[in-house]
Amino acid sequence: MNRKLYVGNLNFATTEDDLRQLFSEVAPVASVSIVTDRETGRPRGFGFVEMETSEGAQAAVEKLNNREVDQRTITVNEARPKTEGGRGVDRGFNRGGFGGGGRRSY
Repeated sequence: MNRKLYVGNLNFATTEDDLRQLFSEVAPVASVSIVTDRETGRPRGFGFVEMETSEGAQAAVEKLNNREVDQRTITVNEARPKTEGGRGVDRGFNRGGFGGGGRRSY
């Protein structure tokens, strides 16, 4: 198992220190990061915790998945590898040009 875990459905008031303390109760933690919105700097409600060992990561999933933290039931599972590009879903805005198609001929 990967040592990096995805933690979802976080309360917006939950801090990285809160997560570090919670996961440290299960096994040693290597790093913690809560993802924030680029424009506002506010938390997006999910983050990542990297455990020091694969065994610790497995134990954290088993013990903390579906646990209530700060009045929210969190999701804890193995983080998926980052996809290439890192820009998320292309909704048609970044395909080049200015849209509009071609010129109509009459």
